[in-house]
Amino acid sequence: MSHLSADRSPAQPPGRGSVDALISQARRLKGQVDAVRREAEDGASDPQGRWERALCDLALHQLTDLDEHLAQLRDGPPPMPAPSDEPAATPGSGTGAPTGSLLSRVGSAEWNLLTDEAGWSGDLYRILGRDPAEPALTLDELPSLVLEADRPRLTSMVTDCLVDARPVDGEFRIVRPDGAVRTVHMMGEPVLDADGGTASMWAVLRDVSELRRSQSAVRETRDSLQHHRQRARTEHRLAAELREAVLPPWGGPLRLPPGGRLELDLAARRLSAGPGTRIGGDWYDALELPDGDTLLSVGGLTGHGPGVTSSMAMVLGAVRGMAMAGTAPAPLLSWLGRLLDSTGRPALGSALCCRYRPKARTLVWARAGHPAPLLFRDGTGRALDAPDGALLGAASDTVYEQAEETLEPGDVLLLHTDGLLPPPNTSTGAGPDTGTAGDTLLGLAARFTAARSARDCVRVLAEEFGAGERDDDACVLVARLTP
Repeated sequence: MSHLSADRSPAQPPGRGSVDALISQARRLKGQVDAVRREAEDGASDPQGRWERALCDLALHQLTDLDEHLAQLRDGPPPMPAPSDEPAATPGSGTGAPTGSLLSRVGSAEWNLLTDEAGWSGDLYRILGRDPAEPALTLDELPSLVLEADRPRLTSMVTDCLVDARPVDGEFRIVRPDGAVRTVHMMGEPVLDADGGTASMWAVLRDVSELRRSQSAVRETRDSLQHHRQRARTEHRLAAELREAVLPPWGGPLRLPPGGRLELDLAARRLSAGPGTRIGGDWYDALELPDGDTLLSVGGLTGHGPGVTSSMAMVLGAVRGMAMAGTAPAPLLSWLGRLLDSTGRPALGSALCCRYRPKARTLVWARAGHPAPLLFRDGTGRALDAPDGALLGAASDTVYEQAEETLEPGDVLLLHTDGLLPPPNTSTGAGPDTGTAGDTLLGLAARFTAARSARDCVRVLAEEFGAGERDDDACVLVARLTP
């Protein structure tokens, strides 16, 4: 046939040296991408890690494809074999592309409209899973290999080429004799005779099934990542709205109801661990009670997200309700532990509950697995002697002990959640109030004594710990006994 140009070596083949250089570059790049892929395997369990690995797989497939194409460009296309000289191609026989390659080689064909003859290259037989001993299919017969849903697409492509002399560029799915469905990309153009009429059509066909599967994996992992991020943003917004609805305003002074005792100057603040940190179940609260006492509490539940914030709202409501009813700190924590244990979604948490009695200037307090309050007086600081108290939710029958401390005018009391300090050093047995961070807190005594208000003390804490490398948010509550 006169126009099987895709099966002929060009008159002036490209220089082997330049093509070899491109092949070397492609293989070096493939090795570099493979190294990146191995690094991405460490995070393949999360949505972003799966997306990164899918992108690396796609890039590796494309580079393998490019390597194969460049090798064919260097070596030239194989000659059209005689049907009797070539064994039948069967799937998995090893006559096609290497296992795992996107490239089932590139085949070519030409269909002569004047003689109704068809000529296929040997690689096209392999791509379509056909026996080279059989005659090549004509354009009228070709749709018999195509998936029924894609036949109109192929017919439109061929019609545009033969009638309107448009180039062919499109994909369709074929069904091989073994039942395997493959995606084939076809590019071609009409071949015109001397009078400008269409004499034949030639095309280059490539199996792009693995490439499309790899691209589909990238899309699916990308969509999964976007869904994961959208869900995280929604959860963060819901948790933030719930927290803001329940807790007093962050950063400002805590104002007791009008007519309340002004002996306590109060301020609080949430110190964020960073913009990417999920909202947890930490809280702080101050409330004037009917008998003139003041409730001070801080605490937190394990976990993050709207579910934990919702549980925190329930706990805080229970604390307020029991305190308003006159329950002392120790029995209050016992009932709180039973409440957590009885919920449909059990949780662990820590809490510090204090009741300040202004007439006697005493602080009655109890703790459940929480750091003790820090007391600053006359330029020095110390942690109050802590009574026993297990975590909330650890056991429903836990009995908590209670302690009492007499305060003096000018005293500064600091309550904080666990996130302010690093976790305990299990190798040394150091607790959360010891070590460098604990020493830093106690080292603020002189600055607290010199501060004019509780808000100034909170500002000092923000300067020291606001930009710290913490794993979680932290809450601080400062109570200053006005002289």
